[in-house]
Amino acid sequence: MKQKIRMGMVGGGKNAFIGAVHRIAANIDGLIEFCCGALSSNPDNAKISGKELFLPEDRVYTSYKQMFEAESKLPAEVRMQFVSIVTPNHLHFEPAMMALENGFNVLIDKPITFTLAEAKALQQKVEETGLTLALTHTYSAYPMVKQAKAMVKEGVFGKIRKVCVNYPQGWLSNATGDDNKQAAWRTDPSRSGISGCMGDIGTHAAQLAEYITGLQISKICADLNIVVNGRAIDDDGNVLLKFDNGANGLLMASQIAAGEENALRINVYGEKGSLEWHQMEPNTLLVKWLDQPAQIYRAGNGYLSAAASHNSRTPSGHPEGYLEAFANIYRNFALTLSAKLNGETPTAEMLDFPTAKDGVRGMAFIENVVASSKSTQKWLDFTV
Repeated sequence: MKQKIRMGMVGGGKNAFIGAVHRIAANIDGLIEFCCGALSSNPDNAKISGKELFLPEDRVYTSYKQMFEAESKLPAEVRMQFVSIVTPNHLHFEPAMMALENGFNVLIDKPITFTLAEAKALQQKVEETGLTLALTHTYSAYPMVKQAKAMVKEGVFGKIRKVCVNYPQGWLSNATGDDNKQAAWRTDPSRSGISGCMGDIGTHAAQLAEYITGLQISKICADLNIVVNGRAIDDDGNVLLKFDNGANGLLMASQIAAGEENALRINVYGEKGSLEWHQMEPNTLLVKWLDQPAQIYRAGNGYLSAAASHNSRTPSGHPEGYLEAFANIYRNFALTLSAKLNGETPTAEMLDFPTAKDGVRGMAFIENVVASSKSTQKWLDFTV
């Protein structure tokens, strides 16, 4: 890279959890410069947040519209080159579309938009402009998930027959008040969308299943539940899956699983063997064979695939976790932008991050699951 890639941010101001995560991830590899932001819809909070993050005063904006307009007028060697959008779901589409229309690349938190129609519109705009959009499906960025994907692609397990992915959390086991900012918007359909738990974490589970296997969900049979009295959208759900190669699967997502932290786990079963990965033990990939002893693959070792090695930073035995996985998306995205700016073709490793296509499938998953849960029909085709 000849210079750092300049980043602006929409949302993520004072006391916002995910904004801080994004900034840490963007900073880990030293490839990105955080240069401007519209950090809050509250003008005073936006200014305070910008000051606390040491942004230049004249590049702390009180709205994303103001930011895009002002940044567009700056010299090319100064203006931001991409925007990171870290707002609640209902505030994803408009700033993302406006950024693309003004010539800025986009990195956006998942789910990509509020509706499937919006997601499709963004995908179309990305294709029209030739700009780059990345989506933070973070779990697919762990090195050992990359290793799992590479092994499935190599065919070492034979034809994939079954996929089981579970994502239990317990943090919404009881009713929460408006003082819990994260819970308040995630359980509010006007800000979260038509699904709560499945939209928030079920989409991660579905994307992880498709990413590792290279398969696509083709049919679903869903059961969504509201367990905590008074909630307007699901906080728990179960989905039967069928994939486009004939494999079947199970997906469970719950935010009322008392005692669970962030226990995402996936098992992929093939004809010859299977793999198992746990998000809370991310440096380990367990590989089990039909007629051989089980194997334990560990991050940072020389026997791993090129993709796994590219997304690792430390030698074996030095844990890399959530922030580093998040940073892998930012690094690959920044390397892709740098290559394109230099008139070069990004490598496969650079391009290995979720895109608008993944965003469309994520929104389709939400809408299909909700439709299936409401339907009296046992199975529904997965439509996009």
